Amino acid sequence: MTPEELHARLLYRDGLMLVVDKPFGLPVHKGPKGGENFEAYFSELRFGLPRNPALAHRLDKDTSGCLVLGRHHKALEKLGLLFKQGKIRKTYWAVVEGQPLESEGLIDLPLARLDQTRGWWMKVDPSGLPSQTRWHVLERMGNLSFLALEPLTGRTHQLRVHCAALGWPILGDSIYGTGPKNADKNTGMLHLHARAVRVPLYKNKDAVEVTAPMPDHMRQTLAAMGTPEVKFAD
Repeated sequence: MTPEELHARLLYRDGLMLVVDKPFGLPVHKGPKGGENFEAYFSELRFGLPRNPALAHRLDKDTSGCLVLGRHHKALEKLGLLFKQGKIRKTYWAVVEGQPLESEGLIDLPLARLDQTRGWWMKVDPSGLPSQTRWHVLERMGNLSFLALEPLTGRTHQLRVHCAALGWPILGDSIYGTGPKNADKNTGMLHLHARAVRVPLYKNKDAVEVTAPMPDHMRQTLAAMGTPEVKFAD
């Protein structure tokens, strides 16, 4: 990724925080085996400060959209507290397989690690941590639905596990759904996008609200569903 391409993904900037549009398919940080990662490019986002910005939260490798960075240590502490207190609101867009029976609802299912051999894979478990997701249907078409999801808690893979548990896994999810089986290159990609973030960063000021444009593979799927362009206008 060139500096120009990275700067084109900058959605918001002030003295404390950056919000960048994380691309699909790129891990946010280096894994045990190394490899390309989004964090490796953060030196291009200093904008005059002596240190790189750092991650205030995480997104899965195949989840695109709004990623919040703190520009220095005090900013990261403040953002970390806001995330911990649940004051930062995040809205995701997802294309799921199947049709929810209702038009909106709340998923309240505790989650726990699947087992010790599967890393961060998760499962619904009555003895797990409380986990809640608010959802509503934006569009229905055939055997697919276009949803807005708001996680009220921040568990690993929460949206993916919650959607799968209710019988409508996220399209392209190879862990909790049908994944790329019998799918073309487009629908075999995870259809989960961090569409918007709302951060109450400053006292006596409106919260910072940022949106990220939808990735091409989700646009193409929605267009094939016949979803009006206005539904996902940037």
